[in-house]
Amino acid sequence: MNKRMAELGMCSRREADDWIARGWVKVNGQVAPMGLQVKPTDRIEIDKKAEGQQATQVTILLNKPMGFVSGQAEDGHEPAVTLFTPQNRWRDDNTRFFFHPSQLRGLAPAGRLDIDSIGLLVLTQDGRVARQLIGEDSTMEKEYLVRVSYLGTGEPERSADERPGALRTIHEDDPVTTNVQAVFPPAMLARLRHGLRLDDQALKPAKVEWQNPEQLRFVLVEGKKRQIRRMCELVGLKVVGLKRVRIGRVMLGNLPVGQWRYLAPHERF
Repeated sequence: MNKRMAELGMCSRREADDWIARGWVKVNGQVAPMGLQVKPTDRIEIDKKAEGQQATQVTILLNKPMGFVSGQAEDGHEPAVTLFTPQNRWRDDNTRFFFHPSQLRGLAPAGRLDIDSIGLLVLTQDGRVARQLIGEDSTMEKEYLVRVSYLGTGEPERSADERPGALRTIHEDDPVTTNVQAVFPPAMLARLRHGLRLDDQALKPAKVEWQNPEQLRFVLVEGKKRQIRRMCELVGLKVVGLKRVRIGRVMLGNLPVGQWRYLAPHERF
């Protein structure tokens, strides 16, 4: 029952269980008991109380600074949700929501952003948003700007500023930090786009291109733990800085570091 309601985009499975327990869900005109098996042809109706509860749920866009963890506090580091205070609200947020402590109830990150990464983090009370962003069948694009240095593979690489025919070997203790694009093999860029494996699984194709000689743009449709950093390690790159700038159709934009705004009613991921 809860799975079917989530598939229909009505709510999250957790919300569905809560609504069923409250008697807010009917199937074919009858109040649904917990654990009811439903068929695709069954008619599911939701009580106005459930719709009202959903309407008060908020989704927050936060520009997470370095040093904050996405979820629960760990190793002495504060969770990003502690930045959700009236003082940290972006002054250019023109949505007509008012901050209330009740908005912290059930507010959870819809996806991770590593402690040493910055940029767009979504926190939501709405199970529909969470499922859209991190559900099992989610293919939501996430865009990152990634500053890199090149550690190389120990094989000779041509230096961009050396005369033709001159070769040098790049070692881990002497990384290339400027004009990385000039020394990074095109074949390795192709592997970043498709062909790498993590955790014994082939990665889905990614969009990867140079933004400038020291920075790559990644667009992923999956989110394994520390995925971009681990992908880069496999091709001899080291991530120097990582910033998420887009999730679906929602951009980080000019939101300042450490500040947040509400997802506007008209915005859709």
